[in-house]
Amino acid sequence: MSRSVALPSVGTRFFPDSTTLLAFVIAVIIGGSNAVAVRVSNLTLPPFWGAAIRFLAAALIFWAVLVVRRVPLPSGRALLGCVLYGALGTGASYAFLYWGLLRVQAPVAMIILALGPLLTMLLAAAHRLEALRWRALIGAVAALAGIVMAVGPELGASLPPLSLLALLAGAVCIAESSVIYKLFPKTDPTATNAIAETTGALILVLVSLVAGEPWSLPATGAALAAFTYLVLLGSVVLFYLYLFILSRWTATATSYLFLLFPIATVVIAAWISGEVVTPRFLAGGLVVLAGVWIGALSHSVRPLPEAAAAD
Repeated sequence: MSRSVALPSVGTRFFPDSTTLLAFVIAVIIGGSNAVAVRVSNLTLPPFWGAAIRFLAAALIFWAVLVVRRVPLPSGRALLGCVLYGALGTGASYAFLYWGLLRVQAPVAMIILALGPLLTMLLAAAHRLEALRWRALIGAVAALAGIVMAVGPELGASLPPLSLLALLAGAVCIAESSVIYKLFPKTDPTATNAIAETTGALILVLVSLVAGEPWSLPATGAALAAFTYLVLLGSVVLFYLYLFILSRWTATATSYLFLLFPIATVVIAAWISGEVVTPRFLAGGLVVLAGVWIGALSHSVRPLPEAAAAD
């Protein structure tokens, strides 16, 4: 049943609280290191199958926590929201992204994923969840320019159109899943993730089956360590933190995580391998940070009253 909720006006500003900001920083670090772990995991596991068993294992952990804590399962529209969130944000998005990455270089994928805040902003406005804001638009465009500056020299000349469309579709699925989470009645993050990651994993199993991938388990110590990291931190902790942030910030502000992931990836990879970070990358990274601060962290905006009152 809809109920009236007194909210500040759409233009009301407020600074993010320290707990949510800390969760944001931890999520950036884990999300950035995910790419490094995926590279190691993919050495012995086919991509779709590797993603499928990763999320199946994470879903089992969420289900175990749900049983121990005796968290009630959602029903009705809340259950539908969890299924749609998982189908788009885990199943469809990872299927599109993994397929696109088969023929497109990682720097190109970074740039397309950096469209996340712009896509989320447009979709949130289309659903009447958020109002379009010039500050968020300027921040998103500035951060996107920073990504191009940072990874631009690594771009290749061959860009297959279908692969680019697949990457764009993956970015759209992620953006829409965040909006869907805000539109449906809220449930406990443990229950949401248990249902969502199970749904996404089953979709990825089907995609792996259609692709004819061989099904196996991590075959080396390094692959097992990377897979364990992806399950525990990259799928359980990160996805829980994502919902924690998304429940407190707007969908657009939360989506700025995806602009910082590639920056964190390069920094972490350089720290592990001892590679030198170029001045161009540092300059681009600073532009990204400035864009994220302008668009998401310096202030945020409450959802439109119509959307907030629908829960």
